[in-house]
Amino acid sequence: MPQAVRYSEHGGVDVLRVADVPRPAPDAGQVLVAVRAAGINPGETGIREGRYAQKWPSAFPSGQGSDLAGVVAELGAGVSDLAVGDEVIGFVDNRSSHAEYVLVDAGDLIPKPSGVSWEAAGSLFIAGTTAYASVRATCPRDGDTVVVSGAAGGVGSLTVQLVKLTGATVVGIASEANHEWLREYGVVPVAYGDGLEERLHEVTEGKVDAFIDTYGSGYVELALRLGVYPGRINTVIDFAAAEKYQVKAEGNTSAADAEVLRDLAALADKGLLDVPIAAVYPLTQVQDAYRELERRHTRGKIVLKP
Repeated sequence: MPQAVRYSEHGGVDVLRVADVPRPAPDAGQVLVAVRAAGINPGETGIREGRYAQKWPSAFPSGQGSDLAGVVAELGAGVSDLAVGDEVIGFVDNRSSHAEYVLVDAGDLIPKPSGVSWEAAGSLFIAGTTAYASVRATCPRDGDTVVVSGAAGGVGSLTVQLVKLTGATVVGIASEANHEWLREYGVVPVAYGDGLEERLHEVTEGKVDAFIDTYGSGYVELALRLGVYPGRINTVIDFAAAEKYQVKAEGNTSAADAEVLRDLAALADKGLLDVPIAAVYPLTQVQDAYRELERRHTRGKIVLKP
């Protein structure tokens, strides 16, 4: 039988298991995709642990995952623009992509460009659309200086590249181990930790036009101390600070559609957007994958492969 990730209660990685499940059958307008790669994301940890239960409740047993790339295995009635065997990138909003087979609405799939690897394709949706929404929310332009926290993480690594495409100067907050990688992409690296505010003042000469927070832990307050206008601060994680200080909190849900995904895939195919892959785990090692993710020190994306 096909396998899929399941959990039956809120908790840490130990509640995750890989279960045998029936092969799904597509309804009208749906496509059955044989998954080749599926990214994992920090928000999934929060949902599984119950931290977001009021906003995103879980129905047990719950599946997991939104990102996916794979091969069309079966078509539901009325689907005419895809064929069995097509390579696709897509997403689901019912927590089911961490599986060997997943049902996807046909409108939530795009063709996988040949120049995009399975690993990159399968981890593009959540991180890519979150980065896209963050850049759109802060309106960077040529001549601006934009600071990005968590600059080498799954979302941050894509955000810094998208901001660079606008012509802005990008300052990336990250550990020193990631500084050379950031420099290769034209990003000015700054180490986090004690003295960060002073280091940012020095490298920006006191001029920060926008701030994108992908990490949390007080970066919204830091942006305000740096003098950034609240309307040009976006956090994808610190929702309490966003409400308190009336800054933006636009993320994946603000750009979660196939056309944005198509644009991101096209940039990746042209070599204008690199999707760094930190690690690849087999589906059966889903617990290990999330243990690594939850350390919060990976460069780029972690991917499951059935």
